[in-house]
Amino acid sequence: MKHLLSALGLSLTFFACASDYDKASSLNITAKSVDFADGFTIPWGIAQLPDGNLLVTERQGSLYFVDKATRKKTEVKGVPEVFAKSQGGLLDIKLHPNYRKNGWIYITYSSPEGKEKGGHTALMRAKLDRQSLSLSDQTVLYKGEGNTDNGRHFGSRIAFDNEGFVYFSIGDRGNRDVLPQDLTLDGGKVYRLHEDGKVPADNPFVNVKDAKPAIYSYGHRNPQGLVKNALTGKIWSHEHGPRGGDEVNVIEKGANYGWPVVSYGVNYSGTSFTDLTEKEGMTNPVLYWDPSIAPSGMIHVTSDRYPQLKGKFLLGSMKFSFLSALEVDGDKVVKQYKVLQGIGRVRSLHQGADGYIYVGIDGYGIKRLEP
Repeated sequence: MKHLLSALGLSLTFFACASDYDKASSLNITAKSVDFADGFTIPWGIAQLPDGNLLVTERQGSLYFVDKATRKKTEVKGVPEVFAKSQGGLLDIKLHPNYRKNGWIYITYSSPEGKEKGGHTALMRAKLDRQSLSLSDQTVLYKGEGNTDNGRHFGSRIAFDNEGFVYFSIGDRGNRDVLPQDLTLDGGKVYRLHEDGKVPADNPFVNVKDAKPAIYSYGHRNPQGLVKNALTGKIWSHEHGPRGGDEVNVIEKGANYGWPVVSYGVNYSGTSFTDLTEKEGMTNPVLYWDPSIAPSGMIHVTSDRYPQLKGKFLLGSMKFSFLSALEVDGDKVVKQYKVLQGIGRVRSLHQGADGYIYVGIDGYGIKRLEP
């Protein structure tokens, strides 16, 4: 895998509907996929510092500093303890939009803190001490309640909007019939906080008795993509369905996205758990996939380095080893393309401050797309 994509022609392929992968026509773009850093198992999150160096999370609980010149990685000290089981561990990482001024780094992880055994998704912020290469000034901004030993569906991604709010997702923790539709419980939700962790006074459920006031939307299964649309300012997400029914959603204040009351998927065994794909009062996805592609990571491409990708959303498919580019018009997906077919099990995506797109691949490490 290390040198497989060192000089690969990058092809984009349009597919007309969610299940029509094999009937796609193609649009070819020449590009190189360059090895950037190897030796990673599950590179869950990527962030680029202003000087071009990378921070990469390994799901098992390590954070690495990757030198842009030598491409060597060094483990960062002071990372919080994580509940590293199955899908749990050290998850997403994002720099504050004004990182150059305030130095804040935001991280989600499965935290074991709490009375119950196991763990639950938490959001923290910290600063990077470059001299000691360690995290300092750590503060937990939110910790989901109700730890469990279940290693499934922690989410979790982080996004910032234009209004000074931070969003993050927590999956349904494998408890689909209880958590996603219950506003008094954590899990199956997208949350919104002020950047310092305070709950915004205008969050939709602040005045609902016993509801978790940080909830912004609910009825989600396992959102593993979360990003701001650079044109509209809205937050977009994608989430894993069961067998079929992976979704792309535009996150609206107070909206219920229906899981598990409505779904385009079935149980992994093939049996049905709902006959509904839509219901009054529940928000439909703007796109769904059947069969599932197991989406991962998500960015909105704004870089001038990729003219044919600029303006499109880009997300990975862990199941089919390609990137999916979504052409959008407002809140609608109008076309889909396959990008870099055969690249590997894509876990994470990041558009750096240098304009390059970085791709985290399970079992290998980081690639950089160079036009």
